[in-house]
Amino acid sequence: MKRILLVDDDANLLRVLNRYLTKQGYVVQAASSVQEALRLFELEPPDLIVSDVNLPEVNGLEFCKQVRRRRRGELLPFIFLSGCGAIDDRLAGLRVGADDYLPKPFEPRELVARIEAMLERARRTQAEMLRLLQEPSTLNTVQPRQTMTRVPEVHNLPLSPAERRVFDEIVAGMTNRQIAEKHYLSIRTVQSHVASILRKLSLERRSEIIRFAFEHNLVAR
Repeated sequence: MKRILLVDDDANLLRVLNRYLTKQGYVVQAASSVQEALRLFELEPPDLIVSDVNLPEVNGLEFCKQVRRRRRGELLPFIFLSGCGAIDDRLAGLRVGADDYLPKPFEPRELVARIEAMLERARRTQAEMLRLLQEPSTLNTVQPRQTMTRVPEVHNLPLSPAERRVFDEIVAGMTNRQIAEKHYLSIRTVQSHVASILRKLSLERRSEIIRFAFEHNLVAR
């Protein structure tokens, strides 16, 4: 069964969602603060996180940042819940690495639908990675000395912040159109970022970006 980490300081909402998600077949870890959530995360990383933005002491935005700094949390599906529905608040959540944003009040069935969609996308991404790994790898092909290029250090990728966001979304299984819609970009801008990523990482095709991330431990396993 899939494990959901649920973080909210509203005890009533936490109890209701815990019960509802459990009935849907999920294993739920519940936390009322970022400190408790990080402790649970370290003990047993979940398959997806649902977190409120407005949390005591440390807010949800900082929590998301801390999750993304951990290798096991880099690509973990992350949904924000918040009573703040303004566009600036939604953008702030997406910019720190959240995958989706559901304003309160909401219908629990919609939350479950979003959870299912994200988990399915993560499953497809993993399946694609396994398929790519079974194909001959162009990254490991021996090249003539005069044309051989050095693969960049994975902890110091030569990508701009915008390119790194696009890189992460590609690895998460998103299309160029989905990336454009999520980050309020034009398709042409996303295509330009993809072309730059391929050039900087010495790759030839978009699908090789996923292989690159998997082979260099840039994907949470």
